[in-house]
Amino acid sequence: MRVAHFSDLHFCQEHLAEVDHCMTAAVAAAIEEDVELAIISGDATDHRLDLNAPAVYRLAQLVHTLSNQCPVLMLQGTFSHEPPGTLDLFRYMGGRFPVFVADAIQQVALLENNQWVSALDGEGSWVFEQFPAKTKAIISCLPAVNKANLVAALGQDDVGAMGDTVHELLCGFGLVNQRARVEGITTIAVSHGTVNGSLTEHGVPMMGLDHEFTIGALFAAKASAFMLGHIHKSQGWEHALPGYGTQRAAYAGSIGRLHYGEEGEKGWLFWDVDHRNAAYRLMPTPARKLIHLDFQGVPDMETIREAIKEAPGAFVRVRYSVDEEHRHSVDREAVALAFKAAGACAVKIEGRVLPILRARAEGISKSGTLDDKLRQWAATTGTDAAPLTERLTDLVHLDVEEILKRIINPMSQPQDPVVAPSIPAPDEHVTSGNPETPVPAKVSQNDASNIDLFS
Repeated sequence: MRVAHFSDLHFCQEHLAEVDHCMTAAVAAAIEEDVELAIISGDATDHRLDLNAPAVYRLAQLVHTLSNQCPVLMLQGTFSHEPPGTLDLFRYMGGRFPVFVADAIQQVALLENNQWVSALDGEGSWVFEQFPAKTKAIISCLPAVNKANLVAALGQDDVGAMGDTVHELLCGFGLVNQRARVEGITTIAVSHGTVNGSLTEHGVPMMGLDHEFTIGALFAAKASAFMLGHIHKSQGWEHALPGYGTQRAAYAGSIGRLHYGEEGEKGWLFWDVDHRNAAYRLMPTPARKLIHLDFQGVPDMETIREAIKEAPGAFVRVRYSVDEEHRHSVDREAVALAFKAAGACAVKIEGRVLPILRARAEGISKSGTLDDKLRQWAATTGTDAAPLTERLTDLVHLDVEEILKRIINPMSQPQDPVVAPSIPAPDEHVTSGNPETPVPAKVSQNDASNIDLFS
């Protein structure tokens, strides 16, 4: 069976130009490949949308176009992206073939007449005790797991309980899928969640005990193909099933490039599935090109010149972080003009100015002398105090001419310091033998206020 697997469309006004362009191309390619089934594995929308939103209109058009080619199954995705009830409208968007919305845990049968039958339609069991007549495919559906409900039901202490519960659930699917395999019925599983060890679109591994799936749990469902949504990077795993063939599980990834720094190609997966084996290949979409540059400091022009070579048709974002004192050394306008001149569609310059943090020297006010204050400050700031203390001594004991000589000719022999006579403060008096006769202070020739600049 030829199956088109789409995921993480994220239709909304913000992303509409990108996702509409990519999904339109994907639907056209799927029709050209003459697919027999289309599956959207969650997050068809990005957030709650009004019914009159252009994004809803375009998504409905594309789903209807697909349903004129083959049956369509839409899986409930993350609740923050697809609030419960969002997909209900699409049940009525079918064309020549019906659209099935899987918003509960269940198995669904696709009959030879291309009609859908849910296990929940019978006695209420979520798996098939008996397969409907003329079933050609069994699709095991596990919508996005509500972690809050699971934590409330299972308790917060056991962080691995959710994974254990999901594993048991998939094993329940596996018992039925094993029977279907024996009867020659194609088996597919669809879910929306995180596989432990998978990579995000930015290349970050998802490791933790609270993720929904392990690779082993996926293959415990015993489905030939396990079609996943939620992670925006296309990736997959395979497992040999003794006596049969090869099981495969894969993320289709997002249909378009939605965020700066995303790695890899964007597209949809074209699956070829039967009761024994599954194979897929990524079908690229015309996703936009995003260039992201991040500088810790002033932007490096050499790096920018290299990036400009890839600028034609790209959306560019340049980020930098500089100290407050260097904020004016970044020519934002020049960087933006350089990319636009090279053919970039849009350029965003985002600068972050780091404030200068000045450390206070604790106890410096209690130091008795200027020399002690200097040493206290040096200890606080991690500065070598020795050369500073030497210069402070020069400032205190040498006159201006001697300091200038030492600066101009550092190799000159140091002279004995000339101690400048101190001038009494205004409230002090120097007395002679006659205590009632004030003695005027002697004016120092080294006093800066008495230096004749024109002599």
